[in-house]
Amino acid sequence: MALADGADVDAVVAAARRAFPGWRDTSLSRRTSIVFAFRELLNARKDELAAIITAEHGKVLSDALGEVTRGQEVVEFACGIPHLLKGEFSEQVSTGVDVYSIRQPVGVSAIISPFNFPAMVPCWFFPVAIAAGNTVVLKPSEKDPSAANWLAALWKEAGLPDGVFNVLHGDKVAVDGLLAHPDVATVSFVGSTPIARYVYETGTAHGKRVQALGGAKNHMVVLPDADLDLAADAAVNAGFGSAGERCMAISALVAVEPVADELVAKIRDRVATLRTGDGRRGCDMGPLVTGAHRDKVASYVEAGVAEGAELVVDGRDPQVDGVQDGFWLGPTLFDQVGPDMSIYTDEIFGPVLSVLRVPSYDAALELVNSNPYATAPPSSPTTAALPGGSRTRSRSGWSA
Repeated sequence: MALADGADVDAVVAAARRAFPGWRDTSLSRRTSIVFAFRELLNARKDELAAIITAEHGKVLSDALGEVTRGQEVVEFACGIPHLLKGEFSEQVSTGVDVYSIRQPVGVSAIISPFNFPAMVPCWFFPVAIAAGNTVVLKPSEKDPSAANWLAALWKEAGLPDGVFNVLHGDKVAVDGLLAHPDVATVSFVGSTPIARYVYETGTAHGKRVQALGGAKNHMVVLPDADLDLAADAAVNAGFGSAGERCMAISALVAVEPVADELVAKIRDRVATLRTGDGRRGCDMGPLVTGAHRDKVASYVEAGVAEGAELVVDGRDPQVDGVQDGFWLGPTLFDQVGPDMSIYTDEIFGPVLSVLRVPSYDAALELVNSNPYATAPPSSPTTAALPGGSRTRSRSGWSA
C-alpha cells in the first residue's frame, strides 16, 4: 500500500476541513440518524469485518469478532449523543448575571491507531467525534490498513457526507504531518509509550488537544486462598489471547506463596492444549503481526533464559495448524522471574507470561506499583477480605 507524503496529508486534512462547517451545522437529529444507520450496518456485517481482520492481522476469528463487538459498543454509546451534548444554565449567579455552557465541535480530529486492534481502537474515538459534529482523519497502522477502508465505505453507505470521515495511510511522515498541521484540532493516539510521549509533546506544542495512551505491563495477583483452576484459566486466556498483542494482556502473574508451584503446573497443563495456527481454522492463537515483531518477541525469550528465569513452556518452535512460513510463536511461560529481568521490565507485546513469586500481599502491591506500565489493577481471585488501603496506581498515558 502506498504511504502518504506531505501533499497527501494536506489534501486529506483540507477535505476534512471543508466538510466541517456543513457537518457542524447539520441538525443533531440528522447526525444521530446517520450514526444509527452506521450501527445497524455494522451489526449486520460484523462477521465480514472480523474476517478481514483475521486475514490481514492474523488473530483468530473469535478474537476478531470480539474486537468488532467491543467497537460497536462505542458506536451504540454515540447513538445517545443528544443527551451527552446538553449544556448547563445557572441563573443569577451574581446580580443580574446568568451563566450558561454549551458543547460545540472543535473541528478536524485526527486518530492514530495501532496494529493490534484495527477496528476497535478507531471505534473508541470516531463515533463520538462524528456524532458530536467533528470531522475525522483516521491514520491506521500500515501493518493492517484494510479495516479502516472497510469502515470508511460503511460510513458512506450509512449516508455520511463526503469529507466527514477520511482515511490516511502512512507512516511517520503522515503522523508528523497531522501533529503539526494547523487545521487539525485534536489528536487521539494509542500505541507504545515512547511514541505516545512523542505524540503528546509534539501535538501539544502545536496547540492541539491530545490524548495519548501508551504501553502496558498488566499484573495478575493470585492470593493463597484463590481457586487455582479459575486463576489458571484466567491467566491463559488473558496472557495468550490475541497472541498477547494487546495492551490489556496479563503478562506478569504475581503468585503470593505458597501457591506458585501448583499454579504454574496448572497453567503449563492448559497451555499444552492450545492450538496455534490459522485463525480461520478454529485455532486458539494465531501468528504475530509481522516477522520482525515475531523475532523481537523471540529475542525476549532468549533474554529470559540468559537472565536466569526458568523456561517452563518454550513457544519458539510451535507445532502449527497453518502454513509453516507464518510469523509463528507459541505460548511461552516463564517461572522464577525476577523484577530486574527484561521479560518483566519491558513491554513485550507477545505471548509471553512471566510468573513472579512474592511472600505476601503487601509485597505483591509494592511490586505492581513500582512498575511504570501498571495500566490495570491486578486481578486477585480470593474469598478473603483484602486489607484496608490496598490500592494500585494506574499509569497509562497523557491527555491535554
